Amino acid sequence: MTQTLDAAGLDLLFREARTHNAWQDRPVDPALLHQIYDLVKWGPTSANCEPQRIVFLTSAAAKEKLRPALSQGNLAKTMAAPVTAILAYDMQFYDNLPRLFPHADARSWFVGNDAVIEATAFRNGSLQAGYFILAARALGLDCGPMSGFDADLVNKTFFPDGRFRVNLLCNLGYGDPAGLHPRGPRLDFADACDIL
Repeated sequence: MTQTLDAAGLDLLFREARTHNAWQDRPVDPALLHQIYDLVKWGPTSANCEPQRIVFLTSAAAKEKLRPALSQGNLAKTMAAPVTAILAYDMQFYDNLPRLFPHADARSWFVGNDAVIEATAFRNGSLQAGYFILAARALGLDCGPMSGFDADLVNKTFFPDGRFRVNLLCNLGYGDPAGLHPRGPRLDFADACDIL
């Protein structure tokens, strides 16, 4: 690949993008949710394992099921967001490997090895959560990712069979700039990186 994003594209994804806490009263077209996933699926994961599973909460009834699991600081903004995505990972992702990684017996790398399953599902599900945020931003949506919730309660409510486990929540919609906090500083290259 020899193309690069222009300054406007980089601003959209990174430099000007913000984590939103307040939302415009404007619905999100369900077609956008399909488009987000259709971008996310192309991001790299180890052995193409794609463990992320997404539940999009778009109705008031679905949001009410989530309400008891939310921390007080995340309650109002989540209930007001047009969409809340539960970003989870599949603890049986390896059953799809014969289809997703057909040139090796990758399923056998995981079966019966709970520690490797957990580490792989969580790591790659987290990678896909990052892709999710960038895909939503690329399609013109604002995001409000969150970790302030009772994971056990989310799992019990939405994934009672235990196969999927919540990783994080992400509100989606069209952010209200009036609800933004001042932008936080970031570490400089020298603070976070070494070149050896």
